[in-house]
Amino acid sequence: MAGQRPTTVQDHIALVEIDLTGELMIAAASASEDRLSPDRIDEVLDVDGEGGGRGCPVPPSP
Repeated sequence: MAGQRPTTVQDHIALVEIDLTGELMIAAASASEDRLSPDRIDEVLDVDGEGGGRGCPVPPSP
């Protein structure tokens, strides 16, 4: 089937969630304590602990 291009689907919300999960994993691996404190998690995720923070990015229009 010549002439067909592969279709790439990107779920932008899933990509952000994967990125945040990776940041938490890196922080947990480098932590000296057994668990990350809620304050450290908020710091890693760049939130203020009261519903603020990064928010969900708006995906680009198709």
